[in-house]
Order: sequence, then C-alpha cells, then structure tokens
Amino acid sequence: MRFLLSKTILIAVAIFTAYNVSAQISISDRLIHKAIISEGVERTYLLQLPSGYNNAEKYSLVIALHGGGGSGRQFAISSGLSAKAEKEKFIIVFPEGVTRGSSLGLRTWNAGGCCGYAAYTDVDDVLFISNMIDELAKNYQINTRRVYATGHSNGGMMAYRLACELSDKITAIAPNACSMMLTDCKPVRPVPALHIHSLLDKNVPYAGGKGIGISGVNFFPVESGLNAWAKADSCMPEKKETKLKGYTLTSWKHCKNDVEVLCYLTEDGGHSWPGKSRKPSRATADPASQYIDANELIWDFFKKYSLP
Repeated sequence: MRFLLSKTILIAVAIFTAYNVSAQISISDRLIHKAIISEGVERTYLLQLPSGYNNAEKYSLVIALHGGGGSGRQFAISSGLSAKAEKEKFIIVFPEGVTRGSSLGLRTWNAGGCCGYAAYTDVDDVLFISNMIDELAKNYQINTRRVYATGHSNGGMMAYRLACELSDKITAIAPNACSMMLTDCKPVRPVPALHIHSLLDKNVPYAGGKGIGISGVNFFPVESGLNAWAKADSCMPEKKETKLKGYTLTSWKHCKNDVEVLCYLTEDGGHSWPGKSRKPSRATADPASQYIDANELIWDFFKKYSLP
C-alpha cells in the first residue's frame, strides 16, 4: 500500500511536531552534526555528549526520534530531552528521517504502515539506526547494554519497529502519541515498553482509525498494539488499570525476564509531548499534558533496564 502525502498534507503533518522551539537555544548549540552512509545515501543525526564526558566511564545512549515533518534539532529543543540528557549525564542522539519525496523538506520514518515517502518506498530506517549505533559505539564511550529508543508520533512508531527488529541492540522503548504500525513483530528478546498517549489526540486516535493531518493511513488502536506487545513479552494476560489524577496507568507485569509494559493515558493534552514546561508553538497546536512529565517517566523507566 502506498501512503501518499500531498503538499497540503505535509503542511498539516507539522502538527506532529507542535512544540515551542524558541526555548533552550543554548542547549542546541552543543549538538554535533554527524552523517553516515546507509543504503548508499547520506543519513544525518545530531549527537549530544554530556558536559564532563570522559573516556573513563561508559554512558547510556538514548535514541530520540522526531515526529513526521520534524528534525533532530527541533525535537532536541522542543521535547526538553536535550536538557534532560545533560542533567542525567547520558548521551543522546537525534537521528533524522529522510526528506526525499518532499518538496518541503519534511522528514519521515518508515515505521511499517506509516509514514510518507519513507514508508511507501520502503526506506530501511532500521538499518540506518543499527549502523548509527555501531558507529557511535566505535567512537564514543557507549554502554551497549543500555541503548534506549523514544520518539514522538511517527518517531514513536519507529521506536516500536526498532524494538521489533533490533531487539538485540535496543534495551527498552518509550513511544509517545503513536500506535504500533506493524502486523508482524518478532523481537528476539522481551523488550520493556512504556507508551504515553492522550485521549484527546486527534492525529493518532487512541481507538485507532483515521486521524487529522495525514492521508491514506488507518492507525491501529493503541491498545491492540500494547496487547500484542505484552504477548510478545510473555506477560500475564491480565492487566492492571490504576486511575490517578488526570490519567490512567495500565500495566502488564509478570513478563519474561522481569520486563514491564506500561501505558500512561492522559485526560488532557493532545498530540503533544507531555510536561508542564512544554508550551505550544502556536495557538492552534495541542497543549501538553500537565499531569505527567514524559521526560521524567521515560528516563526513570529506561534506567531500570539493561541487556543481559
């Protein structure tokens, strides 16, 4: 199936990356622009090393995947992940999707059933990310047992695909505002997963179906993807739902290798990156959830896990 994005749709898909990109400019100045060749094409990423980085210790690596229409620099600033990486002293990398097929230069990821040029031409983004991890591990003090992936929207979908097809390198994932867009997922090991979503998300509806801002895609229900993931992780079929102020936490536990599958479903926000410090970039953008902070939840989740 071809997933076509017209110029109008590509403009609309920028909703996927609706954040305040005017803040924290000084953080972005520390990003190191890098490039590698994958499938005969130059692919780019932005690398941030924590202050005090040295060769005497190994660092966790977080791969942060921008949404459709975004970029590494935009996501670094707008999500607050760049500042979080500096505070917690982990290495963070912001890969960039392909722009080919977009006259507007908007980047997308091939996450299976989405999105845009990357999906309908079957760009091998898994290979790109795998090659990037190898390159980083060769040149920097990376703890290869602690490599994590998070992402927003199309980037979150890509995080799911990495966990399905690159579970020998990806320790845990934390997708936001997306659904898993694969029908065949066979990780070689259980992968912990933390999913964040809003009931008010109209771009990628929690219940599935067509969202606004993108053409030709019927999103799979978020819950069906989570159930499939819990099954792949050999979790007990019973899930626990806990209602808290402004959100519901659903958890699947007693999984193989003591991993967890968690879902934070907020009652506020929308198609956005949760956190009180995140502000919409324009009047029409969705507000961020005020009940949870994605960066706190994600890092607390990641640091619990390492590869065997």
